[in-house]
Amino acid sequence: MSENFNIEIVSPNKKILSAEISEVTIPCFEGLMTILKNHIPLITFLRPGFIVVKNKDKEETFFVEEGTVEFFENNLLILSTSTRDIKNFKDEEISQMIKDTEANIKENTLTDKDKYILSYKLSCLKEISRKNF
Repeated sequence: MSENFNIEIVSPNKKILSAEISEVTIPCFEGLMTILKNHIPLITFLRPGFIVVKNKDKEETFFVEEGTVEFFENNLLILSTSTRDIKNFKDEEISQMIKDTEANIKENTLTDKDKYILSYKLSCLKEISRKNF
């Protein structure tokens, strides 16, 4: 009996991933959540972080800034406008994103929630720039 379930990561203009996988870890506001086959149904929101998709010996990592997640009857659907495979980032692009995020965090008009979200984004961008994957 297979221990896999279906995943789809979709943005408004394309399907980023459609596969059968054994495990996924997603960054939610409640914390990091790992989903396996037969997980309880859920709907939640993504915060900035990494979606780590595992299947047998293969692992893929995606950077995400926001999105929604639904898991029901062993089908995981992730809807996001910002999901990108970390292999597709260029060094210059990451450097610029880090500078922009650092500048945004310093704005006086930000709410605590905005600072919380930006701090996660910044930490992930720095991890990508160090190539810890």
